[in-house]
Amino acid sequence: MENHGTLILRNENLDPQRSNPEFARAMIEDLRWLGIHWSEGPDCGGEYGPYSQSRRRKHYLDAWRLLSKGGFLYPCTCSRKDLAQSAIAPNDADDEPIYPGTCRERNHATAFTEPAGVNWRFRVPDDTVVEFADLNLGGQRYVAGKNVADKNKVKDFGDFLVWRRDDVPAYQLAVVVDDEAMRITEVVRGADLLKSTARQLLLIRALGYTVPNYFHCELVRDSAGMRLAKRHDALSIRHLRGQGLTPGRVLEMAGWP
Repeated sequence: MENHGTLILRNENLDPQRSNPEFARAMIEDLRWLGIHWSEGPDCGGEYGPYSQSRRRKHYLDAWRLLSKGGFLYPCTCSRKDLAQSAIAPNDADDEPIYPGTCRERNHATAFTEPAGVNWRFRVPDDTVVEFADLNLGGQRYVAGKNVADKNKVKDFGDFLVWRRDDVPAYQLAVVVDDEAMRITEVVRGADLLKSTARQLLLIRALGYTVPNYFHCELVRDSAGMRLAKRHDALSIRHLRGQGLTPGRVLEMAGWP
C-alpha cells in the first residue's frame, strides 16, 4: 500500500432479503479480477473478524444497549405508509425520509431488553450542527434535528433509524460499530454518503468512539449523468467483464488515476 495502510474488505450483508452467498463470492471474484487486493476480509480472515456483518450481531446489540441505556434512542411504531404520507420529504431521492417526530417523546426505551418488534431511532438533539473536513471534498456542514423556532422548516436530516422492526440493525449503526471494532482510521466511500457521515458522527459521539478520517469519492455516472447503482440496473463489473473489457479499461472508464 502506498500509504503503508491495511486495506480491509467488509461484506455488508445485513439485509437477509437482499443478501446471498453467491453475490458475495461474485463480489470477491470481480474485485480480484479488477486488481484490488486486501489484507483482511471474509475470504482471508484477519485480526478483527468476522468480516461479514451478518455474523457480527453481538457487536451491534452491545451498541444498541449502550445507546438505549444512555437515552439516545426511542421506539418508533410508524409504518412506511405513515412516513410516506408525512409532510416532510427527503432532500434527495436516495436519502432516508426526514422523520416528522411522531414517536419522538416516547421515553420508555429502557423497558426493552431486545430491539426486535419496533423501529428504533436516534434522537438527534434540536438544531444540531455537524461539521467535518472531508479529505477529498473539503469542509462539510449539516444542520439536523427539530427546529425550535420553526417546526416546519426542513433540515438536512432528522431522527434516523438504527434498528429495524424486523430485527435488522440499520446501516448507520453497523458501520460505526464495525469501523471502531476493526480500528478503521480512514473511511473511503462515495459522495452520496456524505449526509450519512454526519449521522454517523452523532453515533460516534454518543458511543464514545474514535472519529476516523473520511474521503468521499466523486460518483461514477453513466452517459445520462445518473450514478451507477444496482437499483438502476447499471453496468456491473461482471457485465463489463462479459463484454470483453480489460481491468485497465474498466479502471480508465471509472476515472482511476
